[in-house]
Amino acid sequence: MEDVLRPLLVIGGSIAITLVIGWLVDQGLRRSDARHPETPLWGLLRRCRIPFQFVLCAALLRGSYDQAHLARDHTAAIGQLLTLVLIGATAWLVIRIATAIVESTYSRYATATRDPARVRRVRTQVTLIQRVVTAIVGVVAAAAMLLTFPEMRAVGTSMLASAGLLGIVAGIAAQSTLGNLFAGLQIAFGDMVRIGDTVVVDDEWGTVEEITLTFLTVKTWDERRITMPVSYFTSQPFENWSRGGPQMTGTVFFQLDHTAPVEAMREKAHEIVQDCPAWDGRDWTLVVTDTGPTTMEVRALVTARDADSLWTVRCEVRERMIAWLRDEHPYALPRVSTAPAVLPPQDAPRDGEPQDDVLFESPGPNGRARRRR
Repeated sequence: MEDVLRPLLVIGGSIAITLVIGWLVDQGLRRSDARHPETPLWGLLRRCRIPFQFVLCAALLRGSYDQAHLARDHTAAIGQLLTLVLIGATAWLVIRIATAIVESTYSRYATATRDPARVRRVRTQVTLIQRVVTAIVGVVAAAAMLLTFPEMRAVGTSMLASAGLLGIVAGIAAQSTLGNLFAGLQIAFGDMVRIGDTVVVDDEWGTVEEITLTFLTVKTWDERRITMPVSYFTSQPFENWSRGGPQMTGTVFFQLDHTAPVEAMREKAHEIVQDCPAWDGRDWTLVVTDTGPTTMEVRALVTARDADSLWTVRCEVRERMIAWLRDEHPYALPRVSTAPAVLPPQDAPRDGEPQDDVLFESPGPNGRARRRR
């Protein structure tokens, strides 16, 4: 009878104590979260309930399993297994706690800060710090698991003796990986590029979606993903449209006839930007920037709060201005002009001689005017 009750008491008691303590801790965190809604830490710590219960149960079983007198021939192996579970669960719990603290800190900072650039910078740093902590905890946990085996202790001693040579070999073999690792840390704390920044790399426009210690993902405007090593952003030039603030200035060019009503276009452009919700109200202009033999160039300048809004404003101004010119001032649109040629005095026909009309067309591909009689 004792051989049956003892294992049930040891194993069942450990599981029962684990469930009760886990429930009590969860209730305490829930009440703290309700009393302090401005601090998300308590609610985030509730995610640690399962790894906490694994740690507690593994610790209780590891300390009391010898008293169960169960499978005595495999006591050492089961104790080794429980030790490994305890180390792995502890690493899991530490990662969850670190993640909760980091996310809580970032959430409070994002709520209190109105500058989007600063928020993106902190988000990038927090993400990389979290990945570094996870990697360190994982490596330490793996090393601790290996050191629980007596054979591995001897191997570890011999490895320490040749650590210098192994370090040189590993450094040469992992030169690219280490370069990306340090480049990731440089990006995180050098404020070169942040998650959410609008960038142009290899003539592709997109938004930085993810930054890790080795690679960076850019989401393009057509929802493609470009994955690049982080070392690219420390060694190659790229455009960061969000640097110094997301506000942007854009232009819209029109090729129009010289008779186009510039003053009326200026008034219409002001009306268009005022009706466009994407315009941020900072600035707008419409001026003639160039002229040619048959057309003149009119430039409309608009501003917006970010790159997406700027694209919307530019398209709105272009569409509505062309439609207005087509309906109200069709003569202002570019066209091929023809007119009778005025001949030089020495080539002028005498009285009574027939005179041929010479028609001039637009310039040809070589830049010279083509004509026919």
